[in-house]
Formats: sequence, C-alpha cells, structure tokens
Amino acid sequence: MDMWPLLLLFVQLCFCSGYEGTPWCAPIKIKHGDVSCRTPRGEHYRNVMGTRCKIRCKQGYEAQSSEVVCMASKHWSSNYACREIRCPKLDMPINGGYKCSDGSYFNSRCEFFCSPGFTLKGQKTATCRYNTVWSAGVPTCVDIDPPKIKCPNVKDKWAEPGKLTARVTWDTPEGVDTADGILTDVILKGKPSKSDFPEGLHKMSYTVFDRAGNKGSCRFTVRVRVRRCSPLFPPDNGYMKCDSDKDNYGATCEFTCTGGSELRGSAARVCQYGLTWSGTDTTCAPMNINVGVRTAAALLDQFYEKRRLLVISAPTAANHNYRFQMTNLQQAQCGLDLRHVTVIELVGTYPAQVGRIRHNLLSPGLALQLRLLLRIPQRSFQMVLVDKQGIDKQRYPFPITAAELFTTIDTFPLRKDEMVVQQEAGQTCQS
Repeated sequence: MDMWPLLLLFVQLCFCSGYEGTPWCAPIKIKHGDVSCRTPRGEHYRNVMGTRCKIRCKQGYEAQSSEVVCMASKHWSSNYACREIRCPKLDMPINGGYKCSDGSYFNSRCEFFCSPGFTLKGQKTATCRYNTVWSAGVPTCVDIDPPKIKCPNVKDKWAEPGKLTARVTWDTPEGVDTADGILTDVILKGKPSKSDFPEGLHKMSYTVFDRAGNKGSCRFTVRVRVRRCSPLFPPDNGYMKCDSDKDNYGATCEFTCTGGSELRGSAARVCQYGLTWSGTDTTCAPMNINVGVRTAAALLDQFYEKRRLLVISAPTAANHNYRFQMTNLQQAQCGLDLRHVTVIELVGTYPAQVGRIRHNLLSPGLALQLRLLLRIPQRSFQMVLVDKQGIDKQRYPFPITAAELFTTIDTFPLRKDEMVVQQEAGQTCQS
C-alpha cells in the first residue's frame, strides 16, 4: 500500500488544528470602554478568524463600530476605538455670544449672553447630550431697552422790560442708545429753543426712538415770570391809558382828566425795575379858573391845551338868539364836558357888559378885552369856537343846535384821538 497520501492527510489535519488555535487578529485594546468577544471554538481560541467582538464605551464616548469580526485578512472588520461624543459647533447669536465649560464635547454646558442693551430671548443654556444634539437651540438677542435722553434744566426766565415774553435758549439734548447706538428720530413737543415764551408755565418734552422702535422720553418746564408793580387806577374825573399789560416792568400809564378837571401830579408813570411807579400820584381836580387876571390873553392862556372855548356874545340878555342858544346848550352839558368845551358868555355893551364862565364873573374891562381880542361885535349875536391851541376855528352869526356843534368839534384831529381813548375808558354820553 502506498503511504504517501495518508502522510499528506495527516500533515494537513495537524496543520489545520494548529491554525485554528493560533491568534489571527491583533488583540483588541479599548480605551474609555471594554470589549466582549465570542470565538467559533470557545474561549481558548481567542482572536481567531471568525471571532466576533462587541464594543461598549464609557459614558461620554461612542464606538466607531459596535461590533467587529476578525477577517481572513488578519484585520478586524472596522475601527473599534471609543471616541468622545461631540455635538455640532453652536452658531454665535447676533449681538451676543456664549461660553462653554468643555467646548462642544459631551455634557459641556454652554451659557449664552447678549451685548449691552440687548436681552436674551430663548434658553439661556444648552448642554451637549449623548446623541450629539444640544439640549436647546441658539437663542436670539433682541433690543427691548429704550434709549435714554436727558432734558435740559432751564431756569425761570424774567420777561424783558415792556414785554410779557422772554427769549429762552437751551442746547438740544442728545439721546443715548444702550444697544447699537443708532437713533432714528428726536422729537420735541413744545416751542423750540430760541423762542419767545409768554408768561406762565410751559411743559416741554423730548422723545427719541432707536432702530428697534423703542422709545425714550424726558420732560422739562419753561417758566416765564413778569415783574409787576402794584396796579394803578384811573383818578376820579379822569381816565388812564397804559401800554403793554398795564402793570408789568416797563409799562407806561398816561392819565387824562375829563372836561372841567385839570391834572395834578404825574401825567405819565412808568413801572420800574424795583416794582415801584415813577412820579407821583395823579389826581384830577376841578379846574381853577382865575378870572382876576388883567388881560384877555392871560385868561385864555389858562385854557391852552386843556379846554376848548365856545364864546357866546349878545347885546342883551333878552336877545332871542342868545336865549335860544343857552337853553339848547344847557341840555347838552354832558356832551360839552365830554368834548372839553368851556362856555364863556359876554352879554351887554360896554360899560354895562357882563362876562361869565359858569358862576365866575368877569370884569367889564376883561370882557371888553376878550371881545376886542377875538374881534367879536358888541351889538349883534355871535359865537366863536376856539380849539385847545387858541385858534379861532369857527364863527356862528346865528344859533346852532348842540348836535351841529358836536359834529364840528368831532372832526378836529385832536378830538379823534380823544374819542378813541374815551371809548377804551368806557366814557360815553347820551346827551
């Protein structure tokens, strides 16, 4: 029998038995984990071809492959190392940032923050979990803080002399935004700087907006004060006309007396800085007519710029024109006084003539001088109207009604000014 085939079979069996019991793949060494293997022929035949090993990693680590097999190539089927779990890198929030305890690795805790002026909207922290997903998304930083603006501190202002206003000036405030510093509008409510403010308290405000639409406001007041003297009042039998506001610093008050009265004291007074009135107290006293003067000119000088004169001359007291005229004027005494008219009567012929100013009698010589000065005839009725400047304005050879006389006087330029003042003072007459 040929022994060679039997010998070859024995060598092959012995060779195969030795092959199966010899390690084929390199032993697995796991850092941050452990391995459990199962071989085809039991625990005594480790890492031989066909061995299957399961990889388990510690918390915070993950295996590249959960199971590997020893291949005929003497290599394991895949990489089996335990790698540290890592989450994707977080995006940086706009206008903010974050700080992490361990970067993007497992269990790292990241805390988000916003730039000054911005507020965090969303979760404040995020943690990297075992499934490589963060526990929360990236929050946003929103601008909800209003901008800040500080209004000026305007002190009380005093009105200027003769005025009820004061020029008030201040610097326009600038707003400050705690976020991006960008402001869109600054709005003033009230009169602008460098304006004339009237007396009183004026409430003002500034409002500023930032780019996010947040609003910031501040308020301030402007107070204008007026220096005032104690009030003045028109004197009895007179009236007062004041400019400005009658009693404020710089105001001037002018006094005028009604017909039949003359002014005593100051004709005009001014409210001074010390809140006192200039001049002396003003009164309107009955006009004191001196009929004892020697000349007609001296008599007329007493009326200059004060009174108008209506000189009525008649040859006798029984003259029809004279009686009619005096009766008509007596019923219109109010209108005469309102127009500052004094009536002088000259009755009779020299040396028996008589002159009279109301209850004051003129001497025959003074009456004669008056007729001669005004060129009035003695033997016929005549009236002469003399204005406040001593000018012969109108002559009447016959009687006229009070209405006709008043119409003539009211056309005088000076009388027109008087009418305006009297109307403002409420002085009227129905006669």
